[in-house]
Amino acid sequence: MMLDSSHNQPRGTICIEDLEIGMRRSLTKQVTDRDIELFAEVSTDRNPVHLDDSYAQDTIFQGRIAHGMLTAGLISAVIGEQLPGHGTVYLGQTLKFMAPVRPGDMVTAEVTVLAIDHAKRRVTLETTASVGKTTVLKGEAVVLAPSRKFD
Repeated sequence: MMLDSSHNQPRGTICIEDLEIGMRRSLTKQVTDRDIELFAEVSTDRNPVHLDDSYAQDTIFQGRIAHGMLTAGLISAVIGEQLPGHGTVYLGQTLKFMAPVRPGDMVTAEVTVLAIDHAKRRVTLETTASVGKTTVLKGEAVVLAPSRKFD
């Protein structure tokens, strides 16, 4: 397994046979202006609250914010790269956006195993993202986990 950076845990796969309730993985990433610009380009979401300082100053956020789905994408990275990891199939995700993420914020995305259905290979995961002690996103994901029986 290789490390993505000093803030992140090893990448790879944890097969469903090796998962345990309470298992947790995370990554930390600074959200940059470039990230926001690239996300706007890829998603075609060019809402000026993300891209225009003067416009964003007059909103409830009083400044530019990152796209909520950019933050949610960090959750996807933890699921797809670490827990369960490579070979995981996303089946569903709930999201509740709690607070804004601003350019320059260090976001920690964390995934925790809540339930395991071995018969269906389904795993329920608690998903959160935070900036410091502030939870900016929370939700729950259901995934189809890789299994050694199907390799």
